[in-house]
Amino acid sequence: MDLNIRKFNSAVLEYLSEDQMRDIHSAALEILKDTGTIVHHEEAVELLHQAGANVKDGNRVYLSGDLVERAIQSAPSRVTVYDRNGNPAMFLEARNVYYGTGSDCPNLLDSFSGERREFLSADVEDAVRLVDFLPNINFMMSMGLAPDIPIDIQYQQKYAIMIRNSTKPQVITAANKTSLNDIINIAAAVVGDREELSRKPVFVLYDEPTSPLVHTEEALEKLLFMAGNGLPINYSPGSMAGGTSPVTMAGSIAQAIAEILAGLIIHQLKKPGAPFIFGGGMSPMDMQSMQPTYSSPEAMIEQAGLCQIGRCLYNLPTWGFGGCSASKLADEQAVNEAATYILMSGLMGTNLVHDVGYLEFGLTYSFDLLVMCDEFIGQVRRMMEGIRVDREYLALDAIKRVGPGGHFLQDNHTLNHFRENWQPDITDRTTHETWIADGATTMGQRAKEKIKHVLEMHKPEPLSPEINAEIEAILQKIKSG
Repeated sequence: MDLNIRKFNSAVLEYLSEDQMRDIHSAALEILKDTGTIVHHEEAVELLHQAGANVKDGNRVYLSGDLVERAIQSAPSRVTVYDRNGNPAMFLEARNVYYGTGSDCPNLLDSFSGERREFLSADVEDAVRLVDFLPNINFMMSMGLAPDIPIDIQYQQKYAIMIRNSTKPQVITAANKTSLNDIINIAAAVVGDREELSRKPVFVLYDEPTSPLVHTEEALEKLLFMAGNGLPINYSPGSMAGGTSPVTMAGSIAQAIAEILAGLIIHQLKKPGAPFIFGGGMSPMDMQSMQPTYSSPEAMIEQAGLCQIGRCLYNLPTWGFGGCSASKLADEQAVNEAATYILMSGLMGTNLVHDVGYLEFGLTYSFDLLVMCDEFIGQVRRMMEGIRVDREYLALDAIKRVGPGGHFLQDNHTLNHFRENWQPDITDRTTHETWIADGATTMGQRAKEKIKHVLEMHKPEPLSPEINAEIEAILQKIKSG
């Protein structure tokens, strides 16, 4: 037996059989062909009409399976996103998993006062600096709504905060094509020019249709603009199963796929080969509170099914959720829901996992939960590595050296490999006596201490004065009209 060629497997989770995936895909095709979709954008309707789609009443569009297949074949199976310095940071393909935050929460659960208050622009800067420090958070979104910034410059100003205070890539939101163009100008100023930005994108745009089966003018304007610029976009429905999509998981997934594929067709008709990321969110509506059930078992299973189809049938990069909760505090419920979703997303192989740190269905953000989730993600990543099996890792030579009744503490095999075991930062592994001596703190208290330390001590890599001046000139031009 050759012990040096055994596969190093990682854990995987797949809910759907090949036949079930094809049944759901067929259902999505039937929705597009027989029910159709509303398209509130003149250019998009014209692109679809010229491609052979059946258009009725001006904007009710019926799409054929042939259009779907051509779009899927046209879109790239791999999207690479770069950091601010031009280094590849995320390879969105296959089962690669990257975790990041969410965007635009109106509230922040203050780590030190305990107050639920408005999430302001200074908090966005603190949040970005925290993300820049945390080793297991791969990308950022703005996290806060920042109502202290004027609405006509809010998205641009928040993007400037992100790119100034971290080298990590971003997933962005934008109000419209104008603010999106401004953000592209800011990013281009940092990386060199727009051509270099298209060659090495530092962000993905989050965009979404309106469930059920409506594509707004604003969403399609951004979709077409990103395609035209060759920049990556995620066109993600955010439905509530039982409210804006069917309550059953298979039906909700089928509708989401129909919505995403309609966007993909328009996107690829605009520019074949433009980068597109496949995914969505289908949180069931709780019929008592009438709220989306973030991190419910059904939401996680639906994401697993959607991403499995995106990866296995369509060979497209995937998008999803993790590290989020319906809880109002960074408490036991939040830890349970966030950690479970992080593990599930890893097992699913979702490429871009966002919303880490969300509370209250995305209405409130928590630095405490973000820091705890960073720890959970590190633990999950170690679990996902699986078990390496070869001569060295079977440790046969070490076992022979130590023999019956010995110990491995001083053996070279232990010295060579013990650092490979995952080491926590805010997880306690001490004895009760040592824990008491160290202050008898909870994980939540240790997370707060870490937040305080990072915000006091961490200095992100700065941009040059010249680039900062160029960004400021762009912002001033936007302000002046």
